[in-house]
Amino acid sequence: MVTTPRDNRLIDALEAMPVEPYVGAVWRVVREGRDPFIYAASGSRWDDGTFDVLYTAMAREGAVAEMYFHLKSGQPVFPSKLRYTLHELHVSLNGILDLSNLEELGKLGLGTLRYGRLSYQGRKGEYPSSQEIAEVANFVGSSNPGDVSGLMVPSARWNCANLVVFCGHAGPAAVEEITNHGLVDWQEWELAQN
Repeated sequence: MVTTPRDNRLIDALEAMPVEPYVGAVWRVVREGRDPFIYAASGSRWDDGTFDVLYTAMAREGAVAEMYFHLKSGQPVFPSKLRYTLHELHVSLNGILDLSNLEELGKLGLGTLRYGRLSYQGRKGEYPSSQEIAEVANFVGSSNPGDVSGLMVPSARWNCANLVVFCGHAGPAAVEEITNHGLVDWQEWELAQN
């Protein structure tokens, strides 16, 4: 949440970066029966709680790994009755900033040595810098062609990128469902990871 003036150097750095349109498939895992298009201001890694985003992954495994991490929540045993579905979505954005390179994120002030390596309880220690970057990107963005309406960022849970869609800039037609792939088999996922 913005409590101090925005860093002018960060604004300048983001405004100097190329903004490219993005059109393609992404993946998302949601609780069974929940709409996969619901944006939220959750105060997570790439939003400070002041603007709505839609978190998606560029790989199906990335979407599943991210949800698995949050559902396990540092518990020794995975909760067995949770039912989540995997959705393949089509996204069309006027402009994204590609921040998927950790070295480039480091230049923007993100501590990259522990990126995605903290425990569930410690994960929010990584958030202040990434939230500041996202908040500034959202601030300089708009729905106009060539302006930022999302971020491509590295996944903290899988070897892929994530696409963070800014609700206020993307518009209602920016995200459509391609396929609901049904329930995620968490037991199969756990076995595949061990």
